[in-house]
Amino acid sequence: MKHITMSLVALLMSVAFVSCDNDDPNSESIFKTETKNETEFDKWLNTNFVEPYNIKLYYLYNDKLTDNYYNVVPATITNSKAMAKMIKHVWLDAYVEACGADFLKANAFRVFQFIGSPEYNGKGEIVLGTAEGGVQVTLFRLNELDLDHIYVNQDEPFRAHAKLPLDLNYWYFHTMHHEFCHILTQKKYYSTDFQTISAGKYHSTDWINVDDEDAVKEGFVTGYASGEYNEDFAEVYANYVTSSDESWKARLDKGIEYTVTGLNAKGETIQVAFWGKPTNAQLAGAGFASIKGAMISSTQGADIINAKLEIVRSYLQDSWGIDLEKLRAIVLRRSAEVMNMDLTTLN
Repeated sequence: MKHITMSLVALLMSVAFVSCDNDDPNSESIFKTETKNETEFDKWLNTNFVEPYNIKLYYLYNDKLTDNYYNVVPATITNSKAMAKMIKHVWLDAYVEACGADFLKANAFRVFQFIGSPEYNGKGEIVLGTAEGGVQVTLFRLNELDLDHIYVNQDEPFRAHAKLPLDLNYWYFHTMHHEFCHILTQKKYYSTDFQTISAGKYHSTDWINVDDEDAVKEGFVTGYASGEYNEDFAEVYANYVTSSDESWKARLDKGIEYTVTGLNAKGETIQVAFWGKPTNAQLAGAGFASIKGAMISSTQGADIINAKLEIVRSYLQDSWGIDLEKLRAIVLRRSAEVMNMDLTTLN
């Protein structure tokens, strides 16, 4: 028994000596890392997004950046290239031209993600884009882009959103300006006077049922703006910088026109169609029984929106040194240029 024990000790000691003799560290990692072959597109993104602005753009599906509750599909490489070029021209370069590269480096989103299909939330609403804490923006529906029929609507504020070709202003450019506005207002707060303008009138639970044309009559630029004041502020900003003068006027004019639907039971007030329901608008007086179907006007909705716009304008100038009119002119020009760009060649 003793012999066996000693033999085991000797064996263990010999192993130990062998181990010590070969104790030099091995430089090879036990974790095998795969080297990704950079494509031409990857190199273009590094040159135009990563190196100048520290922005990472994910065009391949990344489940860590996606809400797995939804079934979505990856964006095609062709449409991803086109969208990346448009983002650079319409969004990145616009803010650099208006505000300088340092401003964009300090405040831009850090991550863009492209998804090929739409995403619907539990209320049946289609998601235009999402922003995570001012860091990541996800854009959807890229696979429905028709690169042969690029369309940017700057002049028709109430064009049907489902109409083809897709309106890049509504589905993408407006979304990026909206979400970027949230980043700015999270860093520097705007005047609380904005909150008081439409206090008590927000449709926090049913804004999805508020038609854009009807929303203007109550002082909101879109139905989505009627949800709450932070979204209201961002919607005023995003819609203004992406709308021509004609489009902005046409939008506000919807807050002026009302159709007379009749008189109330006593014949004392005019009833107008408002949010789908008759609303007593003003004293009718004598002789108004025959004006059913006529138009009357009220500037209340337009006046409210203009008051909100002035707060947005002052905030951008006073807090960030941004001339809203200058930025808007740049955005509109660059957005229009997209329709004549070569979106397939990386240059």
